Amino acid sequence: MLDKLSNAVGISGYEEEIAELIKSEMEKYTDSVEIDTLGNVIGLKKGNGKGKIMLAAHMDEIGLVITHIGKFLHFVSMGGIDPRVLLGQEVIVVTEKGKYDGVIGAKPPHIQKPEERKKAIEIDDLVIDLGFPEEKIKEIVKKGDFAVVNVKCTELANDHVTGKALDNRICVYTVLETMKLLEETFCDIYFVATTQEEVGARGARVSGYKIFPDIAIAIDATFGLSKDSKEDTFKLGKGPCIGLGPNISPKVFELLKKTAKKEKIPYQIEVLPGMSGTDAVSLQTVKSGTATGVVSIPLRYMHTPVETADLKDVRNCAKLLKAFISSIDEKILEGLKCF
Repeated sequence: MLDKLSNAVGISGYEEEIAELIKSEMEKYTDSVEIDTLGNVIGLKKGNGKGKIMLAAHMDEIGLVITHIGKFLHFVSMGGIDPRVLLGQEVIVVTEKGKYDGVIGAKPPHIQKPEERKKAIEIDDLVIDLGFPEEKIKEIVKKGDFAVVNVKCTELANDHVTGKALDNRICVYTVLETMKLLEETFCDIYFVATTQEEVGARGARVSGYKIFPDIAIAIDATFGLSKDSKEDTFKLGKGPCIGLGPNISPKVFELLKKTAKKEKIPYQIEVLPGMSGTDAVSLQTVKSGTATGVVSIPLRYMHTPVETADLKDVRNCAKLLKAFISSIDEKILEGLKCF
């Protein structure tokens, strides 16, 4: 299922394809599923109706939006993209008339001026080449159509996987795995694949307002330890990261940590001194406020076509979320609702 989630297309604001895929999977494990006005997929597993817990993982990915159409397509980024990783990539351009394969190219070094060779590549220097004549391109592509890199999810050694959009499809996958593990629960559980996180956590704001949960956990990717990145990064395979900071309820943090210790689930602590950069930013301030937590999967090479994660972290994160939800009773719920 992870490969299907990773390979599906759906940049911020254009999540229809990935939303339908997630909805069809959620229907296997929930009592009801809906897609709301902003495109969030909301699955409900009913408990006893005395409390509400929301698990939120955003499903949108970064991508490219077409701005000018000629023999080549010019574009801008949707979400945080480093232009240096785009040159030479294969892409899928999504239009009303269908999907088309293309490549991202630029002026080759042989005909660049000396000063050009010394400059970092910028997004204005890049174009998408579909191979069609200009007249055909203008028939099938319009401004506002979008593109994503055409990289397939691949298994690596030692339980590692790589692919595009693992930020945050690997966390959507984690939520789906949590759904499989859950049995009867005290609270109603809302599983939400949110939209537009990469451009401001908008889907979480809307779905959080609609649900108004007692407890909300944002599940997102965080920075995995890679070459020359030692501080503020986390080791792959050493467990999910439990967030700590002002965007997070101290009681939710302590209960997540206590649960991990009790269940002997490996975990790491992530200090988030300001905004967490996750859906928790919106969920914490829904209506009169929500007891919010953040649990993250370490991910190398974030916002590149080769994001890489360890499936052991996924399995341990699902176990942690399942155990956390199963531990909630009336007394604990009442305590978490009071800051």
